[in-house]
Amino acid sequence: MVLPPEVVEALKTLPPGPKPNPRYFFWSGNGLAKSAVADWQRAFRRLFEVASLQKPDGASKRSHPHMFRDTFAVELLLAGVPIDQVSVLLGHKSVKITEKHYAPWVKARQNQLEKAVQMAWRREASPEGSQLPAA
Repeated sequence: MVLPPEVVEALKTLPPGPKPNPRYFFWSGNGLAKSAVADWQRAFRRLFEVASLQKPDGASKRSHPHMFRDTFAVELLLAGVPIDQVSVLLGHKSVKITEKHYAPWVKARQNQLEKAVQMAWRREASPEGSQLPAA
């Protein structure tokens, strides 16, 4: 996985854990990866409890680590990264899975929709009225 250089530098300044591994920042490499994932899930659950995130109306906001993955995907799409590349980065077996969850944030799609709406407004404002051109 590619990380921004400033993130890599910040990670390198972290003090080593009890059993550091040069290949991983947050795992010793010993034991099952599944166990490490479970440890991090517990840590994030506790973090979200302590953070006590709230919705604008003051209600508790349901938080989970998957939000980071969603943010990653949406930010890439809004930056114009093609959805097929985002699909690969997310590890989806098919781009259709990515489209199902993230299609509304595809920048090219947003641009096309905006142009379609603008064209419709121009047609409405034209002397011919709202007649659509012949196909």
